[in-house]
Amino acid sequence: MERRSAFPNLPDRLARLGDLANDLCWTWQDEARNAYRRLDYPLWRSTDHNPVQMLHQIAPERLSKVAADPAFLRLYDRAVAAYDKVKLSKDTWWSRANDSGSTKTIAYFSAEFALHQSLPIYAGGLGVLAGDHCKEASDLGLPFVAIGFMYPQGYFHQKVSAEGWQEEVYEKLDWRDAPIGPAHTPDGAECVIAVPLGNRTVLVSVWEVKLGRARLFLLDTDLEENAPWDRELSARLYGGDRETRVQQEIILGIGGVRALRALGIDAGVYHLNEGHAAFVVLQRIREFLEQGRTFDDALDEVRKSTVFTTHTPVPAGHDAFPFHMVETHLAGCWGSLGDHREDFLALGRYDNGSGTLFNMTALAVRSSSSTNAVSELHGKVTREMWAPIWPGTTPETAPVTAVTNGVHMPTWIAADLKKLFDKYVSGWREATEDESLWNGILDVPDDEMWAMRQQLRAYLFAFIRERMRERWTSERVTPPRVVAGGTLLDPTALTIGFARRFTAYKRPDLIFRNPERLAKILNHPRRPVQLVFAGKAHPMDDGGKHALQHVYRQALDPAFGGRVAFVDDYDLHVAHYLVQGCDVWLNNPRKPMEASGTSGMKASANGVPHMSIGDGWWAEGFTGANGWLIDPKGTHADQAAQDTADANALYDLLEHDLVPTFYDRDDKDVPVAWVAKVKEAIRTVAPRFSTRRMVKEYVQKVYLPALRSSAKA
Repeated sequence: MERRSAFPNLPDRLARLGDLANDLCWTWQDEARNAYRRLDYPLWRSTDHNPVQMLHQIAPERLSKVAADPAFLRLYDRAVAAYDKVKLSKDTWWSRANDSGSTKTIAYFSAEFALHQSLPIYAGGLGVLAGDHCKEASDLGLPFVAIGFMYPQGYFHQKVSAEGWQEEVYEKLDWRDAPIGPAHTPDGAECVIAVPLGNRTVLVSVWEVKLGRARLFLLDTDLEENAPWDRELSARLYGGDRETRVQQEIILGIGGVRALRALGIDAGVYHLNEGHAAFVVLQRIREFLEQGRTFDDALDEVRKSTVFTTHTPVPAGHDAFPFHMVETHLAGCWGSLGDHREDFLALGRYDNGSGTLFNMTALAVRSSSSTNAVSELHGKVTREMWAPIWPGTTPETAPVTAVTNGVHMPTWIAADLKKLFDKYVSGWREATEDESLWNGILDVPDDEMWAMRQQLRAYLFAFIRERMRERWTSERVTPPRVVAGGTLLDPTALTIGFARRFTAYKRPDLIFRNPERLAKILNHPRRPVQLVFAGKAHPMDDGGKHALQHVYRQALDPAFGGRVAFVDDYDLHVAHYLVQGCDVWLNNPRKPMEASGTSGMKASANGVPHMSIGDGWWAEGFTGANGWLIDPKGTHADQAAQDTADANALYDLLEHDLVPTFYDRDDKDVPVAWVAKVKEAIRTVAPRFSTRRMVKEYVQKVYLPALRSSAKA
């Protein structure tokens, strides 16, 4: 295992730049980000804001120059002081809120984490939520560790062919350019664990990512001692077939618990973020059986300290495997379970209408003391979907609560906008969830807010142009691809953004349902509108790929006048520009298939009002004044009819409300009614849909009850 990146060429006066680079809390600390921007701005941009890569590439002459620059040194010292405050302060919200008497750790298991584009171990919303959860846990001072996968090849890079077909490109990642290093056991050894898998044992190395007060541990099977096929198990996120998936999930669950033991971490709560991690409970039941407990006692103890969050309202989205496959790959894990194999398999037994399988969500639900959905509407859907697990209960009384998702505001709010908040929303950084504080946003002068929104849109268009310039010069892409990438967009026109995973239920191409009507809206001579799309389809999702291809072809269609763009290779870096720089955020899933959705929260907090079907978080977030509800005034059993009705409702909103409001200007060229909508979006969404509110809710509803039970055990 290679060591965490060291930077021997740093001058003594700047030695702490290495500490800052190797701890991802810099991603949401303004002082550290400003220091790296000032250190070498062209390099900051060319590395996609990756300080580890910057410090490997920066010229010694530049380091010597800034080490003698008093202005830079003042900025550097502030960044170091802010970092040390995070690492050393014992006075945290958690230290004041924890009444459980427990000193144990909260262990959070997830298949993906989105923290920064230099660490591409995420695919979409589940990973973004997990990453934001970790960051907020650090801010609040929770005793918190997370467990996931290293994925040496990460998630794929997206290329789009001339015909608009998504192509996946995987490449071995150079971890020297990522803030990661080997995890160590209490005796100082690099942590490597053994996981029984089938009739063999797989070795798993454990890596560590620092996140301020929190830590993320990543499991990696790419060791020389393993067989070639086992080395590939952790290679890619969501890669391979079901055989690969079940083996990955065994390593995540069983290996994750073993890693905690090897690292000397005493967990009092095991938080399973989606069913991928449910094999955690098998390892823990085994441990209790080895202590002489009965199976029922072991399961009871596991339940007390296990909590589960489900994110998927679509039955097909829950991992389920044939029993023979589970038994085959768990052959080496049964151990002391002995005669209790059938008892364990029964925990996952579930028939969702297509046959009885071993269902990972059923296993997690039956083995947890708490199950929560990620929005109020998703809670209702979940109770109905999984009602057979609780015979004798009604959907209304099924034991599923809801903790609506949130986003980590320090990460997602634009730097320029943070300064505006500091001026008018005093105390927002310390109490983001305090709704009363955000009334201060109403005091921002309209022209000042409008100027801010225009500036953020300008940043987006500069980014789009530079991105296509790079594609043109380095990849020699064809002129049509340059056009499709957004080079013809008007930086002053009303810009609608759609950026998310491309899959059928999200209906990314719904707005093109009536192309003639849409063309009239986009090409209005005095009130032009333009659309910017981004997103990846799962490699196995041909339906999602066809939808992406359809959108891409519209970007090439002269009928739309160059007012449609597709930004390829969507990642966290691209996401920041889009949620901050668009004017409107579009979301039109097929209701009720959106569990929560968080991209619209990020956009709204940046003053980009949400226009959405009343699904997921928007069902509880829409107030009538903070965005737009796409409401077809009725439902249809036929999907095609519903799509047509939803599209027509969308066109009506654009034609009669949204577009006229944007272009209705006062004598200072300020759209006063539009700015009011912008302010309401910020005022109502930033506090209610922040991870500050969300993680505090998890603490009070989920973590503390589990810790109290754990302390009594």
